[in-house]
Amino acid sequence: MSTLHKELHFEAAICEHLLANGWLYAEGDAANYDKQNALYLPDLMAWLETTQPDSLQRLNKTHGAATGKNLAERVRKNLNDRGTLDVLRRGVEMLGLAKPLFLVQFKPALAINPVIQQHYAANRLRVVRQVHHSLNKGHESIDLVLFVNGIAVATLELKSEFTQSVEDAVDQYRYDRDPAPKGGMVEPLLSFPGGALVHFAVS
Repeated sequence: MSTLHKELHFEAAICEHLLANGWLYAEGDAANYDKQNALYLPDLMAWLETTQPDSLQRLNKTHGAATGKNLAERVRKNLNDRGTLDVLRRGVEMLGLAKPLFLVQFKPALAINPVIQQHYAANRLRVVRQVHHSLNKGHESIDLVLFVNGIAVATLELKSEFTQSVEDAVDQYRYDRDPAPKGGMVEPLLSFPGGALVHFAVS
């Protein structure tokens, strides 16, 4: 069995485990990944539909069929300018909305507000395999990307230990995953501060 096959089994095992523990996962999810904005837009839209339907309705009224595209570009601009953590903490303002869209519900310290509890339960956690993320190298993919409500929060490069070690995954990030290649475009998934919060080398 080739190393690649062993890594694919490792990948599948992680995804199946997460699926069994409340995460969203399906074969072919990578096709819904928006590489320009490094977002999983269907989850972002579904989260807003569940938690902030009135705001989404207003956006649909203003932007029509372009709501998703305009929202994705606005979120990406905020991620680039303010950083992923700040956007998750404070949300994103959109023209025509009285208050910012909040993009995640952190676990409340006290379970006394039923609406906050509902929003926390509505968080959409997704693992996506083989994400073709690069704006510079079209064929390049990252083994796994973890999203919360469509926002990328972690990437994982997997090694099987049969012929490659975890150090090889570290080197892959260090030498092959340039977030801002010379003469190329900035890679939104990998760049700081607006990319994934953490990058894991996993063996």
